[in-house]
Amino acid sequence: MFAEGTENMQYARHWIEYLVFRGFFCLLQTLRIETCEWIANHVGWLFTKLIPFRTRVIDDNLRQAFPTWSSERRRQTARAMWEHLFLMLCEVAHASRKIHHTNWRDFISFPGDSRRLLAQNLLDPRPTTVVSGHFGNFEVASYVIGLLGFPTLALVRPLDNPFINRFITRFRAAHGQFILPRKGSATKVAAALEAGLNLALLCDQWAGRKGSRVEFFGRLTSCHKAIAVFPLSNQSPLVVSYFKRDNRAMKFECAFFAGADPLQGGEHLQSSLSLTQWYNHQLEDIIRLKPEQYWWLHRRWKNKCWIPPKRKAA
Repeated sequence: MFAEGTENMQYARHWIEYLVFRGFFCLLQTLRIETCEWIANHVGWLFTKLIPFRTRVIDDNLRQAFPTWSSERRRQTARAMWEHLFLMLCEVAHASRKIHHTNWRDFISFPGDSRRLLAQNLLDPRPTTVVSGHFGNFEVASYVIGLLGFPTLALVRPLDNPFINRFITRFRAAHGQFILPRKGSATKVAAALEAGLNLALLCDQWAGRKGSRVEFFGRLTSCHKAIAVFPLSNQSPLVVSYFKRDNRAMKFECAFFAGADPLQGGEHLQSSLSLTQWYNHQLEDIIRLKPEQYWWLHRRWKNKCWIPPKRKAA
């Protein structure tokens, strides 16, 4: 009886959260993108001055990543990061209504030879692993990559609220991206790779004590081993890319930043650990392009990754 009452309360809470979220999302869709930019300027002030949120975490991450920066520059970057996060949400709200098959060129540019290199790797008969981080607008990137005709498989951690999770998943899968939960999907991922489906993964999620320990901005962190194992075991390409805002909201730059192919060799392809360290260094260089577009509130470094996992008794 008590358990049933608890479940009903949880269901009601999730439903109320969903209604609030959808109401806010609909409000963003009614606003002009220029209005969203104006509001973003005030959101940055709100979360750095009036209602400081994760201020210590953000400042510590920035200080460790950019030790030569002054405290004022760190504060400015923190404020710009909050502006970016709000604009990111606004862009997600507007993307499905504004970006279509016929006009995507009005919103997205490819620097240098990126367009050809991305297409070449995504059309490779081998399953390509495309990695990026919590940088730029990776949510709109997942929408656009399907819009351009490149279906991918993404592994995500489901949100706690099932209604919001279903809504976000529909957006991500609108143009053919396949979404699987991060845990318990090994068999389906193996089948997808065997079928030649490309993977799109965020490579900067903390993996706990069992992950690969590598340096990221000079500090040890933990990364999921599978990201490097996929291309090495399948002898297939790994592409490091980014999808960042290009000065204005709803204007994006999509780039092929670096690539690794086991068939071509290289020191960084000697092991899963060396490949993991390599793509983390590439992500560092990407973040330096626009530091304010990275999630510095993201707990990328945790002391627990210094503690080796306990070995089971023989």
